[in-house]
Amino acid sequence: MRSLAIGLFCMISVLATQAKTITVCPSCSIPTIQKAIDQAVSGDEILVKAGTYQESGLTITCSLVLRGEGMPVIDGQRKGEILIITADSVTITGLEFQNAGVSHISDLAAIRVKRHDYFTITNNRVINAFFGIYIENGKHGTIKDNILLGRANNEMDSGNAIHCWYAEDLTISDNLVRRYRDGIYLEFVNKSTIADNLSEFNIRYGLHFMFSNDNSYTCNTFYDNGAGVAVMFSKNISMTENFFAQNWGRSSYGLLLKEIYDAEIKDNVFQKNTIGILLEGSTRLNYQNNNFIRNGWAIQMSGGCLDNHFTKNNFTNNSLDLVVNSRVNNNTFNGNYWGEYTGYDLDYDGLGDVPHRPMKLFSHVLTEAPEAIILLRSFFVDLINFSEKVSPIFTPENVLDEAPLMQIVK
Repeated sequence: MRSLAIGLFCMISVLATQAKTITVCPSCSIPTIQKAIDQAVSGDEILVKAGTYQESGLTITCSLVLRGEGMPVIDGQRKGEILIITADSVTITGLEFQNAGVSHISDLAAIRVKRHDYFTITNNRVINAFFGIYIENGKHGTIKDNILLGRANNEMDSGNAIHCWYAEDLTISDNLVRRYRDGIYLEFVNKSTIADNLSEFNIRYGLHFMFSNDNSYTCNTFYDNGAGVAVMFSKNISMTENFFAQNWGRSSYGLLLKEIYDAEIKDNVFQKNTIGILLEGSTRLNYQNNNFIRNGWAIQMSGGCLDNHFTKNNFTNNSLDLVVNSRVNNNTFNGNYWGEYTGYDLDYDGLGDVPHRPMKLFSHVLTEAPEAIILLRSFFVDLINFSEKVSPIFTPENVLDEAPLMQIVK
């Protein structure tokens, strides 16, 4: 046993001594990145000095580190994909990728990981690419501290900044993504963490994911996108401490939840969105300590939404706090702060003595006739809302907060 251990130690030592650093610069003996990749073996590091390298179709086929010094630029000249990774344990760091190719048949990307694992893509810049970073069937990867700047003008002529398909155990954090179709797109991605990203000015969604389970989304900002986040056909999702703001448009929202099961939506801020949260067919979700501030609608809930629980949320200065478009309702809305609550607290326990009905008749009218929005601040609307509050006929009778809070939840 001792001799085996000694043998393994010697083998590792030999491999370590064989690893080398290959330096690339315009005046070096190796002037191109492609030549360095051709000479590299597993364990090597390729160090690329500052400068501009007009190369594309670079393919890494062994485990190595590709590192830039002084943020060198790899200009793909719109010829196709710039860098393709087809090996495990590859690190890409400190490089700027420009001008990847555009195709409406193939999803061309600046960086593609193709069916391999344990990759690290960190501290890079991607400028003017159809797709930025594309993970195709990869596991155990990190995408961190990257800046991806696109030039999307419409959905048809643009791709996604970070696109992941059939992946698991990813960490996507501290990235800036701007002006793509979707900022971050995930499909069939499980057991992953998306944290501390800024996704803004994207044509469609800041974050868009489908069929992706057991994931955590925390401390991200989704600002001024076509819509903030779309979460579809997934389960066991945690969304905490995110900021959804300025997602405006005729059918826009901060967060769409469609066919979602068993999720935690906590400590988020929804500010100045057309709709804060739009729910469709979502079940067993807990909403706690969220702030809904100055949205058009704070929450719109369609049919098939059951066993959802709202507690300790703040609803302040929204045009409409809640609309429930279903007569079947077993959702609870107890223990929230409603800025429009006009009840009293005679025993000073911090809870209103009169239940609050957050759904107004006019919100029901708007779902049938959106053009009626011009009447929002009229006396007529105040009158019909008051009459429905006294004797509910058109709105679900059991949509009420039995213990409304008198003070904002801190």
